[in-house]
Amino acid sequence: MGQPVQEPVIIFAIAVIIFLVSPFIMTRLRMPGIVGPILAGVILGPYGFNVLARDSTIELLGTVGLLFIVFIAGLELDIDGFKKYRNRSLAFGVITFILPFSIAMTIGFIFGFSPIAAFLLGMILGSHTLLAYPIASRMGVNRNKSVIATIGGTFISESMAMILLAIIAGLAVGDVNAQFWIQLILAIGTYTSVILFGVPYLSKWFFKISGLDGANEFNFVVAILFISGWLALFAGLQPIIGAFLAGLALNKYIYQHGSLMNRIKFSANALFVPFFLLSVGMLMDLSALFSSWGNLLLTICIVLALITGKYIASIIVTRIYHYNRDEQMLIFGLSLPQAAGTLAATLVGFDLGLLNQATVNAIIIMILVTCIAGTFLTEKFARKLAINQAQPTAAELNEDRPERILIPIANPNTMESLMDLGFLVRTATKSEQPIYPLKVINKNAKEAEADVATTEKMLGHAIFYAAGAEVPVRPLTRVDNSIGWGIERAATEERITTIVTGWNGAKSSTERVFGGIIDNVLDHTYIRALIVKQVQPIQTTERMIVVLPEGIAAKPGFLDALQIIKKIVKQISCKMRYLVMDEDFEQVQDFIRPIKPTNGATFTHLPDWDMLDRYCAKLGKDDLIMAISARKGTVAWNPNLEALPQKLSENVKQNFIIFYPYENTEIDVRGARGTSLPNIKVHN
Repeated sequence: MGQPVQEPVIIFAIAVIIFLVSPFIMTRLRMPGIVGPILAGVILGPYGFNVLARDSTIELLGTVGLLFIVFIAGLELDIDGFKKYRNRSLAFGVITFILPFSIAMTIGFIFGFSPIAAFLLGMILGSHTLLAYPIASRMGVNRNKSVIATIGGTFISESMAMILLAIIAGLAVGDVNAQFWIQLILAIGTYTSVILFGVPYLSKWFFKISGLDGANEFNFVVAILFISGWLALFAGLQPIIGAFLAGLALNKYIYQHGSLMNRIKFSANALFVPFFLLSVGMLMDLSALFSSWGNLLLTICIVLALITGKYIASIIVTRIYHYNRDEQMLIFGLSLPQAAGTLAATLVGFDLGLLNQATVNAIIIMILVTCIAGTFLTEKFARKLAINQAQPTAAELNEDRPERILIPIANPNTMESLMDLGFLVRTATKSEQPIYPLKVINKNAKEAEADVATTEKMLGHAIFYAAGAEVPVRPLTRVDNSIGWGIERAATEERITTIVTGWNGAKSSTERVFGGIIDNVLDHTYIRALIVKQVQPIQTTERMIVVLPEGIAAKPGFLDALQIIKKIVKQISCKMRYLVMDEDFEQVQDFIRPIKPTNGATFTHLPDWDMLDRYCAKLGKDDLIMAISARKGTVAWNPNLEALPQKLSENVKQNFIIFYPYENTEIDVRGARGTSLPNIKVHN
């Protein structure tokens, strides 16, 4: 073997070629694509053909990739689900740590390890890395209850491992005393509090002033990630713990399907994560496996101890919490790979003289085996689980009208915020259709040419912005003597199901609700409409206040509207409170609570509109008011609904949205008044 390549450009070119070609090769071999860079590292690394050295550059990019994996897991964690299943996470984290830990300690004593070295070996096998998590995320099962419990359990097991590693390091140098314990507890407690409470406060402030600048938002998030990892070192923890906590702290401020999340995932999955996989492969010295029978036996025992412990742990939690077979094997696949904490602890143990070279080689080979096996299992059973979860409901099968969202744009400065809300609604309605940004030019055709050219540039920015979130866009330009009629015609021609538009809060004394344009659209359409007055980014919302006027639950589109609102709340991870103005308060509660997704909302009964005014005046600055309203003359309409938008505009400083549910077009309900709840069966 010759000298490894030294020229940085050539090193990077080789790496990128590996990342480009390996997925195709793995697909032909019917292996997960994530295995490709690992095998390439084995073949081209220092213990293979020595083409690439595992130098500081590879280690740096690999560390960045590892932190991104754990960070994204924290970002994508369903916080509500995590709270709901926190006992499962705690149980799994303890079980998946204790079982391999106990088996590995026994093996250590059999092979003549010292008590501290055997304890360290057990700790190394007790932890695991979310190496295969990107597969589960790509398959869309990252919010399955078993995956949520596994992610939470990973955090528990990694935390236990890192804390024990700090204790072992102290024991090895003889520094474990009362001062050591006090410093460790204070450091971990202080660090965790700073990240989980300080970062959200800082993030809320930043997103309010950032002006939706994509580059600044991305740089801010990356800064939080690596500063959190850096500070973890001062608390005696590994940076991966800081990365996960940073992800949790930023969870509610980054939409799952937003442009910022897409930028984060793209940067991680296209470049940094493959470098991490490549760096793991470079650690493998397969020749050491066969250097002696003792080394081979030790390696086999360590690999079997880990697989046995993790498999039994997955069976135990499956029996306790009644997971199915696919979920059990997915838990096993996700918890099997060893990389981050394992590697860190191994190197620490080697530097302290607790582990010899043969043990290090055995552990590194174990890392290779578990990374490949874990990704195989995760891909196989995540796909099966995704297929089983994706069965359409009868309503979805019978629904032949595509979910399409129209966003009329009057002010280019509010376009991005309206697009963000459109993304949330698109996700809530499970739409696969493009977003339709619309600009209506209020001129006749002969005079509109210059304005059309200007509009094309503005809508081009909408395409660019949506591309960051991987949301398709079909921009629309209409020339019409009436903006309202132009919006209505576009909605009819494109078979739109939802209109999302902004409102500046101004109307003349002769205009009815919002002003001539929006009022005209509401009067002549039956589809959903969300009228928004936004004063700060919607991702900074801490609580959504849903106003339910009297009789609103009798509207044909009420159930649909409520499901969309609940799914938006789930996406932005905020609390929820209903203000019920119906006399049948208890009946309304009983009707709403079972509607999926359930999110632990609270209910308040308001007997009249004056009480609503007083209640809204006391709301916090990070509350968002979502009032479900009714078009004039339809079920549940009353004059107070027409006055509500202007009252909110004048008296509150918070964001608010007036949500008009769809109306039945087959039955003319205008002029009727709904006073009772519908007899509707709630479908999960």
